[in-house]
Amino acid sequence: MAFIDEIKAKARADKKRIVLPESMDRRIFEAAAVALEEDIAEVIIIGNDEEVKKNSEGLDVSKAIIIDPAKSEKTKEYIDMLVELRKSKGMTPEEAEKLLLNEYMYYACMMVKAGDADGVVSGACHSTANTLKPALQIVKTKPGTKIVSAFFVMVVPNCEYGENGIFIFGDSGLNQNPTSEELAAIAVSSAESFKALVGKEPKVAMLSHSSMGSAKHADVDKVVEAARIAKETAPHFMIDGELQADAAMVPAIGASKAPNSQVAGQANVLIFPDLDAGNIGYKLVERLAKANAYGPLTQGIAKPVNDLSRGCSSDDIVGVIAITAVQAQQMA
Repeated sequence: MAFIDEIKAKARADKKRIVLPESMDRRIFEAAAVALEEDIAEVIIIGNDEEVKKNSEGLDVSKAIIIDPAKSEKTKEYIDMLVELRKSKGMTPEEAEKLLLNEYMYYACMMVKAGDADGVVSGACHSTANTLKPALQIVKTKPGTKIVSAFFVMVVPNCEYGENGIFIFGDSGLNQNPTSEELAAIAVSSAESFKALVGKEPKVAMLSHSSMGSAKHADVDKVVEAARIAKETAPHFMIDGELQADAAMVPAIGASKAPNSQVAGQANVLIFPDLDAGNIGYKLVERLAKANAYGPLTQGIAKPVNDLSRGCSSDDIVGVIAITAVQAQQMA
């Protein structure tokens, strides 16, 4: 069974309430129609009557829960909660009302905070900042989290590398230039995400332009130190580096360049040294290898709040809805 089919089966077995706050985008309704037909989640769409009617024309979203913040009985409760949550930042009832009536992502996060929903999928027509800022202000970070990061699940067709072509790429969506400590935390979080979503043992490669000392540079030193910290922090996971991408994935090259490594040649979790590398890497694989790229998915937030690439298709959104539901199961 394909990765996303397994995820959908898991989602179907214990359905969660997933909020879609971007009713201004037709792709959201296309995805909602499929998610409802496949019965992978209880879908909640935030929007007014005009938006919903216009963007859902010809689609069956009759089973979705449609919430208009201007009409919902819950809105007053959410306003009061938001004021309480943000009172140290000077939040007033008037400001809270304006945010919740006009910025649907804030409303979605309040639903999750109040226990009225289990997860959020947004970002089809909003930036990562617009998606994650409300999440961090309202849902907040998971206890013990050192850094919130973003990853992609990459499913590469006809690929013998990774976990039969399945990889996690991190951080490919959020942190610009993580320190060694942050990179180590991203590696551990990504290993946990791989275990939770793929159900297999993660093998984590800390990527660089150098393999095991083949090059000398401060950028390499950062990755070497990150690998050391990650191994020390999570000795139960297989984590190694620094490794070049081919040494990480290809058995023969891994054996040549890093013969003593447990990870070299068989990595299924790839940790990029910075956001430039991570973003470029996932987009190259997505376009050139015709891979499915699910994400950017977040790790480190108290409840699942996932971003989308603005270039996503409706099928991508369906996949992220299913993944968000499975993440919510894991957190329950």
